[in-house]
Amino acid sequence: MSKEFLNENDEMREEYDFSNAKPNPVAAYFREAGVRVLDEDVRMVFPDSEAVNTALRSLIKAARAVVPEELKKAS
Repeated sequence: MSKEFLNENDEMREEYDFSNAKPNPVAAYFREAGVRVLDEDVRMVFPDSEAVNTALRSLIKAARAVVPEELKKAS
């Protein structure tokens, strides 16, 4: 579990047995596919991934016009 979901009051109970646990076979797909989780307010604005990509490409284009050298290095 990601550290962001844990707080210092969370404790693992002793009766939990993960000795037979197996890795999630789908997790690797999501990592490789570059899946990102959007906050609710952002999801409400963008109906699908095409809309997100279009907006991000516009932002990248605008940013390159302002700071071309730094962004070219990141591409």
